[in-house]
Amino acid sequence: MTNNKPQARDISALSTALAKPRQEIEEAFVSVGSRLSEGAAMLNKLTRQFEALPAALQGEEVIEASSQLRAVARTALQLTEDFAKEKADLTRLVEVVSAANSPIGELRRTVKMIGIVSINARVTAAGIVGDNDDFEVFTTDIATLSDSARSTIHEFSQVYRQLVTEVAQAANQRDRFDAAHAHTLTELAHNLDETLEALDRQRQSAVESSAETGRVSRQIVGRIGSAVMALQVGDSTRQRLEHVEAGLDCLADILGGKPVDGSTFDDAVGEEALTALSLLEQEQLRATAADFAGEVGEAEQALQALAADAGTIMARSRNLYGDGENEASALTVLSAQLRVATEILRDCEMERSKLEAVAAAVQQTVSILLGHVAAVQDIEANMRLVSLNAAVRCAQLGPRGASLTVIASQLRELTTETVVAAEAAMAQLDEASALAGAFGAAAGGDNAGQIGRLEQQANHAMTLLTRLDEGLSAAMESLNADGPKVIGLLQAAARGIDGQSRFAESMDDIALQIAALSSDAMPDPLAAELSPVLERLRKTYTMEAERQIHSRLFGGAVAAPVEEASDDMDLEALMF
Repeated sequence: MTNNKPQARDISALSTALAKPRQEIEEAFVSVGSRLSEGAAMLNKLTRQFEALPAALQGEEVIEASSQLRAVARTALQLTEDFAKEKADLTRLVEVVSAANSPIGELRRTVKMIGIVSINARVTAAGIVGDNDDFEVFTTDIATLSDSARSTIHEFSQVYRQLVTEVAQAANQRDRFDAAHAHTLTELAHNLDETLEALDRQRQSAVESSAETGRVSRQIVGRIGSAVMALQVGDSTRQRLEHVEAGLDCLADILGGKPVDGSTFDDAVGEEALTALSLLEQEQLRATAADFAGEVGEAEQALQALAADAGTIMARSRNLYGDGENEASALTVLSAQLRVATEILRDCEMERSKLEAVAAAVQQTVSILLGHVAAVQDIEANMRLVSLNAAVRCAQLGPRGASLTVIASQLRELTTETVVAAEAAMAQLDEASALAGAFGAAAGGDNAGQIGRLEQQANHAMTLLTRLDEGLSAAMESLNADGPKVIGLLQAAARGIDGQSRFAESMDDIALQIAALSSDAMPDPLAAELSPVLERLRKTYTMEAERQIHSRLFGGAVAAPVEEASDDMDLEALMF
């Protein structure tokens, strides 16, 4: 027996002392659970977003867009070759048109000489023939034909100068275009190829990493489950401490002479109750402290591992898809390149339309010049006829017509030179017309429509990729906004568990104080009056460990009738 019998207030003080760690444990674990719940919900949302991205990157829209963009790249290279050929044709056109300047100059000179000879013919004829001689061929016909030739060649020269100006302007315009886009189309094609390859690598990496992402995601789910299970130590510890407090309160009531379960107990039974219940509650409290210390460590490890897994999956997402701020994704780069490509293709289309206009103008101008050449040929034929008539009339005059015969011969020679010069000029201009027709057909045919279709394909692909990039951007924005919060919440939850083991020491200290209440051995047999009290305490247990301690101390005689009921209650509590 103890020398100084504990008082009811001493027992109540111990019960009150247990309430403090119980409340702190409850508050700490509620806070940790709230952070875990919030962090797990956010992490689950982020995980679902990034698990969906590999499927999106492998979707039909991306494949379709990639196929269209490869067609854009191929056509851009073809356009580069076409533009180079067109530039060569345009350079040749300038050379050919310029080469016509020499025979046209000769044509102007010859027509001028015809005018001079025509005037000489009129003067000479006026001096050697009489009023009765019919020399209208010298006085009128030659002059008329000379004026017609001069007028025709003047118009011919004006149209030619216009042609030279138009061709030179087209060449200068193409030179400026080439200076601005010397290697643009080639670079565009190569850049598109490189970015598409990067997108393909990203898609492949996404597919390959999706299995790893799924594994980490499942691991995270397991970690969350483990953390949730580990956090149950807070609730189980709270319940076990409440049961210890209830046992101490019962002991205080017995020692204080208060009715317990409708009965009061004498001092002898009170002594046995002190020994039995102090031994029971110290055992329960020590076991609770030991279990709490061990399971708190597991809970802390589970939360730390969960925070680490969250950091891992977020780092993998950033490495695979970019960080959304400092590093552009392949989709973002591709969209930017497509915008540039669309502008360049539009410039190309405008340039091709200008070339088409030049080609049409060249052909139209050459057609006009052909009409003038036909007029020159008619003039030459008429001039031959007039010269023949003049030769006949001169022969009739005998020696007086010798000078006119020379003039008529000069006219024949000059008119022949006129036709030769005109035909030489047209030989160059016919080649110019053929060149214009060739690149005019290229500029205004399928290629012009091809550029339009190419731009449509680029725009369509850009629409598809922009929609996908928006999803990727949204995922990265969520990752950047919520990722640090998730890790912060999980780390805060882990820190909230850290240090909880000190409560195990507090529980052990109180268990020592409970043990000091009585040093007597367990009564054998125990007073029958205490059986209802022990049975009531046992019915409150929700943990198997509590029931085992109770059975070990008080045997199966007390435990047997209660075991079935307590199991039913535990099952109901579990299901609830």
